[in-house]
Amino acid sequence: MPARPRLLYVTDLAYPARGRRYGDEDVFLTSRLRAEFDLALCHPLDAAALMDGFDAVVVRNSGPVLHYQEAYDAFRERATALGTPVYNPLTGRADMTGKRYLLDLTRAGYPVIPTVDRPEDRTHLPDTVSYAVKPKAGADSIGLRFVTGAELAGLTWGDILVQPRVDFRYEVSFYYVDDSFQYALYAPDPDRRWVLEPYEATEADLGFARRFIDWNTLDHGIQRVDACRTREGDLLLVELEDLNPYLSLDRVSEQVRDAFVDAMTASLHRFLDTTVAS
Repeated sequence: MPARPRLLYVTDLAYPARGRRYGDEDVFLTSRLRAEFDLALCHPLDAAALMDGFDAVVVRNSGPVLHYQEAYDAFRERATALGTPVYNPLTGRADMTGKRYLLDLTRAGYPVIPTVDRPEDRTHLPDTVSYAVKPKAGADSIGLRFVTGAELAGLTWGDILVQPRVDFRYEVSFYYVDDSFQYALYAPDPDRRWVLEPYEATEADLGFARRFIDWNTLDHGIQRVDACRTREGDLLLVELEDLNPYLSLDRVSEQVRDAFVDAMTASLHRFLDTTVAS
């Protein structure tokens, strides 16, 4: 490997995310990562064709893959065939593979919003006024809808997940690089979920989040643990984002941003060293 590793950085700079500016975040990150790496940016639709000649591919704010599922599948197949390292590694067990992991976590007794995908399992859900129905391959609230208990009987099951609609106090996210906690953000107003503020995580909060980081068994990469705080004060997992989590770096202090860049840089070096050694 050359003294300066070559990274293909995958991002959709123009993705129209509600309440977020994907492009700004990746412009900032790449401007800082260039101090240690030779970088080229590309759109996710071009990643499979361009990955030759790079030491690794870094997938960042590339948007929901269901918008380009065929191209994403081709990218994964080509990266595997070429042996090109991908960061985050393609072995993630959470959102990287869709929403089915929520079923696994529910069955294993993890503190997650109860999730079922079969009509005979409806009895495992608490009685509530409204239920959330989402596609197993969903992302970014695409395809999400709400139904009443009576309407559950009319659902076409198979490719959907059903959860109780939780009356929560706020949503909170915990951001990790490898297995190291970086910062937390929360949305005090549930109706303005992208208006985020810094959150002081307690030891109990970090113990909650760490259970899911440990469950996912990713040795390298960036993960975001999204949770909601119930009216009773408990935390429940909403999702574990391990593919391309938006980081909301514009919502943290300069000191926290600098620390995150340092952590990501060190993680990438460790990841590259590991792939060379193997």
